[in-house]
Amino acid sequence: MATPSDSNAVVVEHPKTFLNLSFNQGGGRFTAATNEGFMVFETDPFTQTLRRTFSSNGRGGGGIGIAQSLPGSNIYALVGGGPTTKFPKNRVMIWDDQLRRCAYEFSYRSEVMSVRLRHDRIVVVLPQKIKVYDFSDLKLVHEMVTEHNPKGLCEISKTGPFVLLSLGLQKGHVTVHDYYRRRNKQFPAHDSDIACLSLLSDGKLFATASTKGTLIRVFDSTDGSLLQELRRGFERAEIHSLSFCPTAPRLAVSSDKGTVHVFNELAPAPVSRFSFIKGYLPKYLSYEWSVAHFRVKEGLRHMVSFGKEKNTLDIIGIDGRLYRCKFDPEAGGEMTTLESHNFIQTELN
Repeated sequence: MATPSDSNAVVVEHPKTFLNLSFNQGGGRFTAATNEGFMVFETDPFTQTLRRTFSSNGRGGGGIGIAQSLPGSNIYALVGGGPTTKFPKNRVMIWDDQLRRCAYEFSYRSEVMSVRLRHDRIVVVLPQKIKVYDFSDLKLVHEMVTEHNPKGLCEISKTGPFVLLSLGLQKGHVTVHDYYRRRNKQFPAHDSDIACLSLLSDGKLFATASTKGTLIRVFDSTDGSLLQELRRGFERAEIHSLSFCPTAPRLAVSSDKGTVHVFNELAPAPVSRFSFIKGYLPKYLSYEWSVAHFRVKEGLRHMVSFGKEKNTLDIIGIDGRLYRCKFDPEAGGEMTTLESHNFIQTELN
């Protein structure tokens, strides 16, 4: 860990390119990393609450590739990105926005792929390694090796005991690190490489998608048992985002195919006296299909998170569009657009 370093931040006009988007732990708020800095937004009501544009040689262009916020604080984890980076891509800068400077930094030999924050932990994901630090003293408390991880896949529990979901050591495997019970277990999830992960806020369930992108699987974190197989479609797709609903057994999914799906009832179906019929039906008829869907621009990366209001979904796109949607969990079908905003053009409140 290096000594604290000062960084000047100024507010200027609209950033041009979004490099990374991420929702905060509880939803309802997201951070956008840009080629000139980072921005923070609330989704309901929609407002821009923070914009930091870093000066590079006095002309702007201080790119941020990763920006993660610590809920309820002025602390952010920043990693450089874009054609003109503000910070090296192999460093994590802990930015204190109240002081308008970097309070700490972590440096590595390899590029930082992603960062996760919670009140007691800092998690740094490298291409084949994950490092976990104590937030109180910034000391390394755990280090683990993973399969090659160019996407920086890793999720942590938001509430309760600390649980970390990572790639395993073999293709298609994941590892659940339960720090409260002091145990690590590796589970097979797919035959293909893992493309996307999600962990329920309390760490009790996790969801995975492979590079095929046709099926999403939901597992019990304690024993790795498969609870549900969700059918996104039949064509291959790149899954961009998986998000559990914190208040109901639902999962939202986005992909490059331009359709966002919401799945209901993430639990094994009750056994009925007609269940024997399943054995005679085609396999795809036994999968769970989405109850609601919404169309976005195909080929663009979109992130999803359930909204503050009941039965709502927030969707943010790398093109700078935000959609707040309403779905009917009983009737299903096409979601209703409540709001749509271009957050490139918003002004700071």
